[in-house]
Amino acid sequence: MRYSQRFVVVAAFFVTALVVSNIIAVKLVEVSGRVFPAGLVIFPLAYLLGDVLTEVYGIRAARRVIWLGFACNLLALGAIQAAIHLPAADFWEENQGAYDQILGTTWRLFVASLAAYVVGELANAYILAFMKGATRGRFLWTRTIGSTIVGEGLDSAIFITIAFAGTGAALANPIVTTWLIKVGWETAATPLTYAIVNYLKRTEGMDVYDFGASATAKRPAR
Repeated sequence: MRYSQRFVVVAAFFVTALVVSNIIAVKLVEVSGRVFPAGLVIFPLAYLLGDVLTEVYGIRAARRVIWLGFACNLLALGAIQAAIHLPAADFWEENQGAYDQILGTTWRLFVASLAAYVVGELANAYILAFMKGATRGRFLWTRTIGSTIVGEGLDSAIFITIAFAGTGAALANPIVTTWLIKVGWETAATPLTYAIVNYLKRTEGMDVYDFGASATAKRPAR
């Protein structure tokens, strides 16, 4: 299948949102007693764009981009770890500790992040695709928000549990807080999702159904 320039743009923003969110997530933010990673500023954008990919191009295309994001995240983390272990210049040595503290990550956090991402994104994509067939393509907001509730719930629970279980840190507060922020972000961005989906369906001439009796795929004219 040939991918259009628009598909590539959406996929590029998806991967960028994922990689950047994992880098900035090392900062913990506290607002009104609720603690959450700074990555939540941009990470929900990956779910929004994942919804767009599944809704317009279908589950197979979305799944390819999800695994591409996984590979790019591995590359970014590997490059960061390599940079940390490279010998610092003498005049820069005093900055090494801060560099390690900000960009370094433990293997536990690394595994938690990747496991949460893969499970959450794939669950989100399959639920949205199934709901699209069940609703015959109507009520887009129900499937974008509904799939996010499940996908982001799994993502938050898996990451917090793997990363912090057994450390003495409370788990319920950060799980619920991150989940609510992500779902709220997706809900508030619903008009943007509608705009992007409608634009792509119109310009691509494509609207893929993966499940349901009416499952079909309109391919763009070439």
